[in-house]
Amino acid sequence: MLYRENGQFKTSYRADLQIFPILQDRVVIGLLLALAFVAVPLLADEYLLRAILIPFLILSLAALGLNVLVGYCGQISLGAGAFMAVGAYAAYNFFVRVDGMPMPLALLLGGICATLVGILFGLPSLRIKGLYLAVTTLAAQFFVDWTFLRIGWFTNHTPSGSVSVAGLSFFGLPVETPLQKYLFCLGAVCLFALMVKNLVRGHIGREWMAIRDMDVAAAVIGIRPVYAKLSAFAVSSFIIGVAGALWAFVYLGSWEPAAFNINRSFDLLFMIIIGGLGSVMGSFFGAAFIVLLPIVLDQLLPALGGMAGIAVDTATVAHVVYMIFGALIVFFLVVEPHGLARLWSIGKEKLRLWPFPH
Repeated sequence: MLYRENGQFKTSYRADLQIFPILQDRVVIGLLLALAFVAVPLLADEYLLRAILIPFLILSLAALGLNVLVGYCGQISLGAGAFMAVGAYAAYNFFVRVDGMPMPLALLLGGICATLVGILFGLPSLRIKGLYLAVTTLAAQFFVDWTFLRIGWFTNHTPSGSVSVAGLSFFGLPVETPLQKYLFCLGAVCLFALMVKNLVRGHIGREWMAIRDMDVAAAVIGIRPVYAKLSAFAVSSFIIGVAGALWAFVYLGSWEPAAFNINRSFDLLFMIIIGGLGSVMGSFFGAAFIVLLPIVLDQLLPALGGMAGIAVDTATVAHVVYMIFGALIVFFLVVEPHGLARLWSIGKEKLRLWPFPH
């Protein structure tokens, strides 16, 4: 068997409860980490790092945070873009107003500010759920957009509302080149992914999933809905806030409130739906789908048009990309509603039985 589990005996509880108890999983994850930390810095060019890998990592982190709330706790949110904006502008103000503020600390403080805002807008989840909760979190998006557009203190009273940062460093090490930014984002994503994986395996993750599956039954067996829901909002908003600060500091460098508009919230929601709700791996699959597909279509459509003798301008390409993108989203939702992570699980099941039919 290519994916044998039988015969992999465990002699202690620690071995049985490790994150990847199967040898093949540990090998694959080790190879992926080696590829990301060693092969990519040696082989990737500046365009690949700047335009694809860095946004993929940051959006994966934001999708991971949203998956905590929507996938694991079952609380629908359309305000992820707002929490990213809170994290970005809070980190900016800490960075420029406090002398000697280290960038990592500013990013974490931005995440804490996003946590407070997330808990505030998560309070209605104690009374409402479903579509009504989605509308409530959508109000956070409009409130935050208005706040950063109209209150000049948050943008350091710049006339256009656009702010910028420079001189980024990590404990004395510069974070200026695309490679340095990539490694910094990669390290942050790995740490947060490990944290989320351990959280969902523990008692707090089991409480989230119990609330998601049936909140009334969870309350009957002693789970506190107030604690479970607000803790999910807190953890989710913190991760999304840090991702927003990374998006602003590392990827954009200079930004305005429009960088975190409602389209960003929908993009993140599509990522976890396509990638797989309630799956850490699904967050990465969904982010890869959202980031890579438009780039592939932008290159592929003009080439196909040229082969057919049809001149395809930029505006037409943009519209066709949106149409194909939407059609593929609907296709995935119909064919595999559990997301791309489910296809990954099915592939592993096939390998367990190979070469016998199933």
